[in-house]
Amino acid sequence: MSPPREVHVVGGGLAGSEAAWQLAERGWSVVLHEMRPVRGTPAHQTDRLGELVCSNTFKSTEPTNAHGLLKAEMRVLGSLILRCADEARVPGGTALAVDREVFSAAVSREIAAHPRISISRDEVTTLPSPGIIATGPLTSDALAETIRARLGVAGLAFYDAIAPIVSRESLDDAVVFRASRWDKETMAEAGAEGAYLNCPFSRDEYEAFVGALATADQYQGKAFDEVPYFEGCMPVEEMVRRGPDTLRFGPMKPIGLRDPRTGKRPWAVAQLRMEDRGGRMWNLVGFQTRLRIPEQQRVFRMIPGLASAEFLRFGSIHRNSYVNAPAALTPHLSLRDDPTTLFAGQITGVEGYTESSATGLLAGINLDRLLRGLEPALPPTTTMLGALYRYLREADPAHFAPMNANFGLLDELADVPRDKAVKRERYAARALEAMESLVAAAAR
Repeated sequence: MSPPREVHVVGGGLAGSEAAWQLAERGWSVVLHEMRPVRGTPAHQTDRLGELVCSNTFKSTEPTNAHGLLKAEMRVLGSLILRCADEARVPGGTALAVDREVFSAAVSREIAAHPRISISRDEVTTLPSPGIIATGPLTSDALAETIRARLGVAGLAFYDAIAPIVSRESLDDAVVFRASRWDKETMAEAGAEGAYLNCPFSRDEYEAFVGALATADQYQGKAFDEVPYFEGCMPVEEMVRRGPDTLRFGPMKPIGLRDPRTGKRPWAVAQLRMEDRGGRMWNLVGFQTRLRIPEQQRVFRMIPGLASAEFLRFGSIHRNSYVNAPAALTPHLSLRDDPTTLFAGQITGVEGYTESSATGLLAGINLDRLLRGLEPALPPTTTMLGALYRYLREADPAHFAPMNANFGLLDELADVPRDKAVKRERYAARALEAMESLVAAAAR
């Protein structure tokens, strides 16, 4: 194809700023569209690029932490966002905490000073080609409608209703048993053991759990984050307010299940559904929640078999706009009918500052490659970035929900050490070696 005169990036948040920088550094003339201050959002307070509207931390910098490993991979790829975060860093232990004002000022300065980037303050309502859509969870209504029309009615969601995900190896197999109701559901796929992991409650355990759930502290969002509750995504703590037996006759009904320890039907059951093909990540079915993270850990560990549960993703319900990536996008997160219109950031179905920035970084790299007649680059699934992209292309479209970086996404090690710290050190070493090899190969 003949080279375009301009490449357009829509959205001046973390992902859009990173994508624009990566493209400009590779020689492209970039127009970065940001609708603020022409059109504001309910969350943003300024018109600066890279404004952080929630927490001021990018989480851990330790490579033995999933978020830290993703940052280490981004540094190998040359991230602008992390360089600005380093400049704005404030004391936060091993977490990369920043001064919000200093950070957004640094991002704005770097983007504005780049000779190949121009900033256009306008609301975009069409999908650019070539270009990158990185408009985040508060995508304007007009652009969201354009995306919905292009992808189909099921292609774009507007509210998250996310249940927690726990690590399989952290569950107590002396308590949890695998079975489907009446031994009928998806047996061909799940094998003789059944499709679900089941956590059986006695009456006393259930009543204690419901009592803790009813009094637990909930997250109180900002005005823009308030969402209507639909019957299909009612928080478990809201269900409890309808009556103590609501859960037992709803998502925790024990009908069709028998506890192999007793041979009897439990008083109630919490079910977990496999989230990945390797069976290392399991979703608490029906447990969408607005409980604060410490409360989720405290209350959900009261579920029999989950006393030592490792949470790979916490539950939430909040306003969000995101594409059903496995149903609607290509593996490099572009439109299926136009590989040079890519998506990046939270709108792709990732959660978190680091994850959003990382997808923007890779989108910029891949659009450059496509415009130069090369195939898009997808990091191997031994890296955190590559594993995130695998989730976005292989997750079940019927149950797709945004995901954050976690070790459950990675390919398992060939020789799994018993010590968790050693295991994560090996994950990190393998990932960084793979990412450095990828960069070296691209430079040749």
